[in-house]
Amino acid sequence: MGAKFVVNMSGLKSTMAQLSTNAQAAARPAAQAAAQVLYNAVVRNVERLGSKTGNLRKSIYQVYSKDQSSATRATYHVGWNHKVAPHGFNVEFGHFIRYKYYVDKKGNIRPMVRPEMQGKPRPKRDGRGKHRAAFDRYYVPLPGGPRKIPGKFFLRGALDAVPAAQLAAKNELIHWIKFGRSGYKAAI
Repeated sequence: MGAKFVVNMSGLKSTMAQLSTNAQAAARPAAQAAAQVLYNAVVRNVERLGSKTGNLRKSIYQVYSKDQSSATRATYHVGWNHKVAPHGFNVEFGHFIRYKYYVDKKGNIRPMVRPEMQGKPRPKRDGRGKHRAAFDRYYVPLPGGPRKIPGKFFLRGALDAVPAAQLAAKNELIHWIKFGRSGYKAAI
């Protein structure tokens, strides 16, 4: 003996279609929630470093990438603007100090020029590293050779916040799947 069951699956199909639509619509808000957590971590790291001009703090950004995003994938970039804070690379990765420096009348830090080079034009950078010898002849070197200044990982240090960023994205995704765009603000 057997039994015959007839099940109407149209409701389930429409629910699944709605969940899929909501999941696609949730891609950008979920990615933005994760980017916001990472952005906040980078800002905290920069603020811990202390500030002289505040340019590095002002240069931190998060931006949606249209080129690297699609209907089901959203990409955000978190970083610093190199034009606003060109020294950000030196802070993040460290650098060498090769020459003696002084503070001029305007308060700017400048490398000391050798006495025999006073009045001569500064050597040009050639982009291939061959300018180093010309700079060494022009500026007063540090006694004992170059000194390494270690990096302070304000950007890479924010990677510790990745689990929190993933959780924020997951929570945003779940919320969008449950409520969709129309019920999103009302459910908060």
